[in-house]
Amino acid sequence: MDILLIAGLWLGGTAWKDVTPELERLGHRPVPLTLPGQGDGNASATLADQLAAVLAAVDAAPGPVTVVGHSAASTLAWLAADARPDRVARAVLIGGFPGNDGAAYADFFPIADDAMPFPGWEPFAGPDSADLDEQARTRLAAAAIPVPAGVAQGVVRLTDERRFDVPVTVVCPEFSPEEAKGWISAGQIPELARAKHVEFVDIASGHWPMVTRPNELANLLGAMS
Repeated sequence: MDILLIAGLWLGGTAWKDVTPELERLGHRPVPLTLPGQGDGNASATLADQLAAVLAAVDAAPGPVTVVGHSAASTLAWLAADARPDRVARAVLIGGFPGNDGAAYADFFPIADDAMPFPGWEPFAGPDSADLDEQARTRLAAAAIPVPAGVAQGVVRLTDERRFDVPVTVVCPEFSPEEAKGWISAGQIPELARAKHVEFVDIASGHWPMVTRPNELANLLGAMS
């Protein structure tokens, strides 16, 4: 099966370079996506542009696909399920949750020169980055691409309730499955509260398991697809 891989903020398709060989060995076709504004030099890209790129990859696949979204891109994976509920076999959300209709996509950090630059490691101190050594931190920071304001401040639009029929797997890195279930029960993640088929998988990592646990993550993704 085709497995579309969407990295979170600031990262392009190369974020998955240590994951794809294992997925290929398992017999899958990984498709790491470099989205508009996150690796192609398009500083004026919008959230609509990124979603269009994801949907183009969904439509280009020979059959149903697994769409994997990391961190903020969990919302992009969910938007794909909303737009193509008959083509997305599963949405996998790694270290993130889908945003609500009408919410800003990822307006988390200050905008400077029409983009949201990587804020450094201080906001990610603790469980998020505890398993990243200095080499990994340096590599991630060097690869970080400022997110265009049109992406970060783009408005999420969900229109098709058939998305709630698409199976969802939440991969829990810096938080536990029990914590995620608690947030859903408390009403903090309304989209997943309405999803009919949600499962939770733990992985002993920080926020970037594609960097620190690539083979383990690949095997998890392969078993779902």
